[in-house]
Amino acid sequence: MDCRGVTFGYAASVGAKSIIFNLSLTIKNGEFVCVLGQSGCGKTTLLCLIAGFLRPTSGDIVVEGQRVRGPDPQRGMVFQEYSLFPWLTTRGNVEFGLRMRGVSRSERRATSDRYLELVGLGQAAGNYPFQLSGGMKQRAAIARALAANPRALLMDEPFAALDAMTRAHLQEQLLAIYRQARMTIVFVTHNIAEAISLATRIIVLGQGGQIIEDLPVTSDYPRSRTGPEFNELYNRLGTALGARQIE
Repeated sequence: MDCRGVTFGYAASVGAKSIIFNLSLTIKNGEFVCVLGQSGCGKTTLLCLIAGFLRPTSGDIVVEGQRVRGPDPQRGMVFQEYSLFPWLTTRGNVEFGLRMRGVSRSERRATSDRYLELVGLGQAAGNYPFQLSGGMKQRAAIARALAANPRALLMDEPFAALDAMTRAHLQEQLLAIYRQARMTIVFVTHNIAEAISLATRIIVLGQGGQIIEDLPVTSDYPRSRTGPEFNELYNRLGTALGARQIE
């Protein structure tokens, strides 16, 4: 996954405003990359560019040797806001993309069974979104993204609105999925501790989407949030973010 001199801006009343300017970044297959940065630095914009929801003003994004020209099932997306269709059951939401692609009913059922069990929602397959907790809704959204069998999973602060206990549980589930599937994950967050716990690599963006830190995280999972390695990374990332942390 390559971003090559990517610039993106929205038209403004006077001139133009670049959210991301001349960003170059390579993400290797199988990496779990967490992207940190202050609000407005272009984290979500970068994710939407990789997903194909936005087109660069200039530069290219290349995935598996192909220029990104639009959304693709090979890049699954999980949003911060719960994005389930309220008129569909949990199973119906997980199977939605498969049904749109003409996958047979039996294959859809087998796939949804697999991923609902994987995220711990097998018993809630027939429930509608209004019957699910926030954490369950996000697990359903993750299952829906995984059902398309993507090569990469793009996640925009998916646990930010959840309570601490639910967030910790979903972090554990996500790590289990990552370690099993070894897909590429790009995960946007404001939370330094979350990034250190999850990532194999942490990127800090500054204004204009400029990379101001690019750090490997090499310790084994599961990771302790105490000890010298955690503290060293936390302090370095906190400094890069201007010592402003949102937990």
